[in-house]
Amino acid sequence: MTEFQDNELTLRRFRMRVAVAVAFVLLCFCLLGTRFAYLQIFRFGKYALQANENRISVAPIVPNRGVITDRNGVVLARNYSAYTLEVTPSQIKRPLEGLIDELAQVIPIDARDRRRFKKLQEESKNFESLPIRTRLTDDEVARFTVQRYRFPGVAVRARLFRQYPLGATAAHVIGYIGRISQRDQDRINEASARNEDAEDYDPRLDATNYKGTDYIGKIGVEQSYETELHGLTGFQQVEVTAGGRPVRTLSRTPSVPGRNLKLSIDIGLQQTAEQAFAGKRGALVAIEPKTGDVLAFVSSPSFDPNLFVDGIDQQSWDELNNSPDHPLLNRPLRGTYPPGSTYKPFMALGALTLKKRTPQWSFRDPGFYMLGGHKFRNDVIAGHGIVDLYRSIVVSNDTYYYMLAHDMGVDAIHDFMKPLGFGQKTGIDINGEGTGVLPSTEWKRRAYRRPEQQKWYEGETVSLGIGQGYNSFTILQLAHATATLANEGVLMKPHLVKEIVDPVTGTSRLTVPTPNGRLAVKDSDIDFVKRAMVGVVREGTGAKVFAGAQYQAAGKTGTAQVFTIGQNEKYRAHLISERMRDHALFIAFAPADNPQIALALIVENGGWGAATAGPVARRVLDYYLVDRQKPGAEAAAVALAASATVGASEPMIGGQPNAAQAVLPASMAAASGVAGVSGASAAAPLSTSGSTAASAALAASAASATAGAQPASAASASAASEATASVPQASVAQALSHAPLAAHARPDGQTGGKTPAPTRRHAAAAAAAERRRAAPAPAAR
Repeated sequence: MTEFQDNELTLRRFRMRVAVAVAFVLLCFCLLGTRFAYLQIFRFGKYALQANENRISVAPIVPNRGVITDRNGVVLARNYSAYTLEVTPSQIKRPLEGLIDELAQVIPIDARDRRRFKKLQEESKNFESLPIRTRLTDDEVARFTVQRYRFPGVAVRARLFRQYPLGATAAHVIGYIGRISQRDQDRINEASARNEDAEDYDPRLDATNYKGTDYIGKIGVEQSYETELHGLTGFQQVEVTAGGRPVRTLSRTPSVPGRNLKLSIDIGLQQTAEQAFAGKRGALVAIEPKTGDVLAFVSSPSFDPNLFVDGIDQQSWDELNNSPDHPLLNRPLRGTYPPGSTYKPFMALGALTLKKRTPQWSFRDPGFYMLGGHKFRNDVIAGHGIVDLYRSIVVSNDTYYYMLAHDMGVDAIHDFMKPLGFGQKTGIDINGEGTGVLPSTEWKRRAYRRPEQQKWYEGETVSLGIGQGYNSFTILQLAHATATLANEGVLMKPHLVKEIVDPVTGTSRLTVPTPNGRLAVKDSDIDFVKRAMVGVVREGTGAKVFAGAQYQAAGKTGTAQVFTIGQNEKYRAHLISERMRDHALFIAFAPADNPQIALALIVENGGWGAATAGPVARRVLDYYLVDRQKPGAEAAAVALAASATVGASEPMIGGQPNAAQAVLPASMAAASGVAGVSGASAAAPLSTSGSTAASAALAASAASATAGAQPASAASASAASEATASVPQASVAQALSHAPLAAHARPDGQTGGKTPAPTRRHAAAAAAAERRRAAPAPAAR
């Protein structure tokens, strides 16, 4: 049977389906239109801003850090640009060690690079970009660029680095920069929070000023003058594609380079002083008495801040940090020591001022002083015969000062010495200055808890007269007091920065010498003490040291004992372990009639002051007053320092290094801070290849050359915490047996280099001695 198709019905169904489809399409368009209208009309402001932010990238422009020079324009810290290979751990999706192994097949990465990277990784956040190789050559950059697709999370970046061209010379003064730690960031944020006052607002203290900055000053003037050196960060707005490729620069606020620092340090004098220590442990500070300019600031041994370039590796850090010589300790600033007989001129001045002695008062020295039943010995067993005040300084007679200290009393000594700066911070312009101990009865009550420890005994007063006992001062304090004596009692605040130069405007700000008052003493009394110090180097304990000098110096020798010698024991240096031997000290100023330089120094465990410390003082004074005037003297000293620099010659963006000038003329010092990482040009870093003679010739020619921006090596690393273990007092028997020494903390919280500090045992011993009307005390030489 034939079936007939109902065409009308089929047509109606088709039309219905078409209508439904059309309605659905229209509905979709309506929904899309509604959403489009919502986004374009009601939410326009929000999404337009987001789109603009995706299109425009704001990037910081890191400023050039200021250059640091010595007082004569010799460059001590400078900048240069170079390529670095950096890894961002958070962007790595595979094992990091495997990635580094593959990278090493493209660009050489040695074991030190790996150790340094591991240490940086432990100290940094996971999203931070960390350098694994620095100072890449153009060839290495090209090789990596070709294979970059294999290493997501790894990039080559152009960075501005720091270099210290003279290496370890003046390292404790200059300091170094390192990566910004969380503690540093907290300090930046705190300073920014305090910087909200509109009237006193300083853009350099704003936290945004460190956008894009990875490094900050850690120690030395790099830290204390961070605000001056850092400069002002600039910003630029760049239009980018969806893939992040820059299209064009929309706006640019240039960065302002940091200010340059001219230090008061004379680098030739500094180098001469460091050489004079010849591997010995110790410290020296030389000051210009009339201005407070610090001419030399030596901490021996030192360290090369270039070791911290790119971040120091763990092995090198451990060697520095665990060294028994404590090269990271800033000895002049933080180490505290008994002054020994260098204290006697100040005791004599106090005796005259307080009317405890006259210049004519004398006695026959028996070679000891008896207090109760205890004998305080002089260094010369038979005594010095008839001794007056002048002769007591010249021959360094202990007996005279045992009696004088007993007659003055501890509190009178404290009150007289305090204005001289003993036991007080000098206010020098680097951080971390130690205080030391200027003892008094009140100090001892605060320092100890038990009543028998808090009591002051007469035997303890006697020891103070020869610079022993609880006396413990920094070499900076001793140098400051010596400079005050040389300057007729006028106290000048010591400082390391002489001038701050703006590299943009060329204007400079000088450090104006700041008198901190005058001692309440008679001019005649100061003149008497100064004449006696001249006698020391003419006819006394320092006569051999200054024989044949072309100038008239004034000085005083000093020897400070590390441990207490008992009444019936004798000091035998050759039988005692080296680190238990006496410290050697010397203070001096010259010329005596018009002092241009005053100094104080210590050679730790060096023995007799005249034999060990005296020659160091003579060499320093000879250079400053005689040799410095000779042609080429400074250039030769600089070249010698540069020849010992580790890694001073570094490649740069845009070419190979050339032999560069070690001396930057003062007229060019400002310009050196302006040159930056623009394009692929930079001045060549210092070359240290070749012999010392060749280096000297190079430096001599550089002294008369004009130079542009000086490049430098990178400085990056964790901050070095300065610490040292001080030597507790011990018996002679312990010293002879080479007994191990335990770390000892002072009651005032300070640490000191090889300086004995009172312990509970000492207080008990003093109490027992008081019952016998005496206490043991060492002899000072």
